[in-house]
Amino acid sequence: MTEQTIPSNTDAKGKANAADRKEELFTAKPWQLIWRRFSRHTLAVISMWFLGLLIVSAIFADMVAPYSPFEVQRLRTLAPPTPIHLFHEGQFVGPFVYGLARERDPETARVTFTADTNKVLPIRLFVRGDEYSFFGLFTSDIRLFGVEDRRNQINLLGTDDLGRDVFSRLLHGARVSLSAGLVGVAFAFVLGLTLGSISGYFGGWIDSSIQRLMEFIRSIPTIPLWMGLAAALPVAWDPLFVYVLITLILALIGWTHLARVVRGQFFAIRNEDYVLAARLAGATEFRIITKHMLPSMTSYIIAALTLAVPDMILGETALSFLGLGLRPPVVSWGVLLQDAQNLRSISLAPWLLSPGIAVVLTVLAFNFLGDGLRDAADPYGQ
Repeated sequence: MTEQTIPSNTDAKGKANAADRKEELFTAKPWQLIWRRFSRHTLAVISMWFLGLLIVSAIFADMVAPYSPFEVQRLRTLAPPTPIHLFHEGQFVGPFVYGLARERDPETARVTFTADTNKVLPIRLFVRGDEYSFFGLFTSDIRLFGVEDRRNQINLLGTDDLGRDVFSRLLHGARVSLSAGLVGVAFAFVLGLTLGSISGYFGGWIDSSIQRLMEFIRSIPTIPLWMGLAAALPVAWDPLFVYVLITLILALIGWTHLARVVRGQFFAIRNEDYVLAARLAGATEFRIITKHMLPSMTSYIIAALTLAVPDMILGETALSFLGLGLRPPVVSWGVLLQDAQNLRSISLAPWLLSPGIAVVLTVLAFNFLGDGLRDAADPYGQ
């Protein structure tokens, strides 16, 4: 007699779970399939959480930042970053910082700072500080963290040449730089999708006219343009108005790349069977473009969109760094990098380069997030 193998309960449960997973895939909604594929992209998930934390911190920068970005401390100019400690003289105290002792080198007359180990400053949550207005809605003096001794400070990224806290200025600068990139991309996104889809769908003289417009915009040298605008803008103009103007100009220059991508894809799919079927069914041109053609190229749009955001951020940062974009008292990453334009600042205070590091990390995060979303939205992905 031949021996018959009896399947174990473990094998049966494994096969049942596999069948359940297949059933879930067959009945899952499109956004569920996109999230399932996106969650497998580790760098994209980390980038999403990093950008989410950065955006939330930028929105609530008034509360998250321990100090006002404009608060000047004459006795703490170019103070180094304050390290956080947990143990004092071998005993666990909790997160705290030491006070700073200000000294002057007798040979070079340079001011130096050393840690005063006799002054222990515990870090507290939700401490009272300088009063601020949250987007004009309400006023408060509650800060997320800080030290209770108002005569001392916690400077996580040191101070600049006026004694202003670099970490607080970095958070407020993130609000301006990120919003300039996101708002600029929103305008460029609308222009690029609209003109690119019209150009690729209709073709003919409409396509030729839009293409000549795109070529004219792309042929404009950007640096001379910005130099002329910087010279033409009156210094007395409201910085907020200048910020809006910079964002709009970035959008008017940056929509051409997305429009070219959309136009090329429309040329490739405008004669597909499902487009011809929609025409025969009596669908309007607007419905064919918005309901059938644009959704079929979601992955391409996401890739172009996420790559456009860091381009906008880099554009604003570079222009402000060169003095052609935003100007003080507006706080942006490009404006903050102006303090690190000379070798003396870099050699004496390398922490002034922290806005540059923030730009690099943000651009990388947007690129990784774009790669993950593109792969997840690809209809041919597994």
